[in-house]
Amino acid sequence: MSAAVDIETRTSGLGKAALIGAAVALVLSVSLFVGARYGLLLLIGLGFGVVLEGFRFGFAGPWRAMIVRREPGGVLAHLLSIGLVAVVAIPLLATNGEELLGARAPVGFAMIAGAFVFGACMQLVMGCGSGTLINAGSGNPVSLVALPVFAIGSFAGAYHLLWWTGLGALPVIALQGTSGALLTVAALALVAGLLVWLGAPGKRAIPRRYVIAAVLLAALALANFAVAGQPWGVVYGLGLWAAKGAQALGADVTASSFWGTSGNIDRLQNTLLTDVTSLTNIGLIGGAFLVASWRGGLGKGMPDLPARAWIATVIAGFLLGYSSRLAFGCNVGAFFSGISTGSLHGWVWFASAFAGTYYGIKLRPILGLEGRK
Repeated sequence: MSAAVDIETRTSGLGKAALIGAAVALVLSVSLFVGARYGLLLLIGLGFGVVLEGFRFGFAGPWRAMIVRREPGGVLAHLLSIGLVAVVAIPLLATNGEELLGARAPVGFAMIAGAFVFGACMQLVMGCGSGTLINAGSGNPVSLVALPVFAIGSFAGAYHLLWWTGLGALPVIALQGTSGALLTVAALALVAGLLVWLGAPGKRAIPRRYVIAAVLLAALALANFAVAGQPWGVVYGLGLWAAKGAQALGADVTASSFWGTSGNIDRLQNTLLTDVTSLTNIGLIGGAFLVASWRGGLGKGMPDLPARAWIATVIAGFLLGYSSRLAFGCNVGAFFSGISTGSLHGWVWFASAFAGTYYGIKLRPILGLEGRK
């Protein structure tokens, strides 16, 4: 018996060593053949994936916990992480405006509606942009179905973006410099206080693992900001994947006013390994795969869902991509990175998407997405 256990332990150890070796080899290969900067971005993406999957820290679940059980800990951790990034990123943008870009966008009708739809749909598939990537990487069947149509939706939303923004929008409004960072932190503290007040007695604290995850996520987001020259994002990369697929099938995607800009044409012509958002997206999937494989939990069984639930998953996945493009980002690109770089649209996105989340939770049992026991 002890010999068998010893062999099993060695096999498990070899498997874990192989996982680490494969990740290191991938990062080194990208660094060697594309450039050290891109290898570092892939490594940062892997870090995002390891933290989110390793600490089971996402966005859709904590928002659901706040609405359904009045447990604010997860959302409080989001606000903590955003605040840590904001105190560094907003002043940096003021002094390094030529080298760094913020996640700043206008508030408009399409943006507000897009955030609302996104909030609802992320509850239907139980994953936002990063969550869908993480869940797909860990073998979740629902996310594996949702991810490809999410990418197609992001591509389509970008294709139509200028028409939607033409319906009306305010100029970009952003807080600047040290004062902007302090105002952002104060606003985050006010929202945190409101969530604590609304929380159920005995459930108002942030779990320790969420605090650790929030700090690590902030560190990775700042590293991404410094290396990429722009905040952490998700949606653009997914749309680019679909655009490249459409182009490979013979479509002239550059006929679009969005995909036809010089910067997007360059990205369509170059490898995905030189697109900063694609690299961190790949890293998210890879990091989640590493953690799930390490735990031995990869390849979850197919959930027992009715046909209407799978149809809803496909439609919701597409709408996640489409609506997030209209809203200028998902929980990462608009909420996390928007607020942490001073953009007003991040706050409006938060309020609108949170409202959508409430209705998405209500839709889940109607669409058969709660599963069968």
